[in-house]
Amino acid sequence: MSKALNYGSYLRVDELLQLQTPRSSGPEHDELLFIVIHQVYELWFKELLHEIEYLQRLLCENDAGRAAHTTRRILAILKTVVAQLDVLETLTPLEFNSFRGFLESASGFQSTQFRELEFILGYKRENVMRHMDDVEEALRRLRQRFEQPTLWDAFLRYLAMNGFAIPPEQLERDVRCPVQASPEVQAQLVEAYRHNATVSNVCENLIDIDEGLQEWRYRHMKMVQRTIGVKSGTGGSPGAAYLGSTLKPFFPDLWAIRAQL
Repeated sequence: MSKALNYGSYLRVDELLQLQTPRSSGPEHDELLFIVIHQVYELWFKELLHEIEYLQRLLCENDAGRAAHTTRRILAILKTVVAQLDVLETLTPLEFNSFRGFLESASGFQSTQFRELEFILGYKRENVMRHMDDVEEALRRLRQRFEQPTLWDAFLRYLAMNGFAIPPEQLERDVRCPVQASPEVQAQLVEAYRHNATVSNVCENLIDIDEGLQEWRYRHMKMVQRTIGVKSGTGGSPGAAYLGSTLKPFFPDLWAIRAQL
């Protein structure tokens, strides 16, 4: 007879708590915090991908009400991942350096799920996949995400379903390419803001998501600067300099129209 389901077995707590395996000698006290924070990030990345995929589907179904609810959940998660940096920033440079060497070539630069987040939001670069070449499953997932439409593509279809004249070349664009600003789309967005409150609210929801992600990127960059300064990141990644270069919007058209409203 099988055992009754309980809290621990449902959440597989015993297995979960075996996944934190420090590599430092001792181990160093602060390595556990570093591992826990980054594992929790990966769990939130998984949930963000789950919710953004759902948001895509809702936009393609022209369901603005449920899309707004899902956006609120995404924003709440983004606030949580930003707040986690407050905990990580309690790690001083000396504390981090006490175990940094044991990370060897491991780097957050290699997070497959974060690259998936970038791809689903429209920031696609085929060259980032070379960092996953030695992990077959990670590369497969990232390649699949690279080939799929983005949240922006779902939004363009939503605009078209609501009577806005989105150019066919935008609706049928190569989804493997990064999202680029379009004056034609911007003109339709201005019309939406002026004449359709429901659609303009969806636009603002996407701006909120974009701003939330930029806030996380900025805080992440400052945390890295605070911890390692101008040093290279683990695994030889460019560190804070690279993170600073990523501080740009995912949805440029929604930002470009601000001066026209």
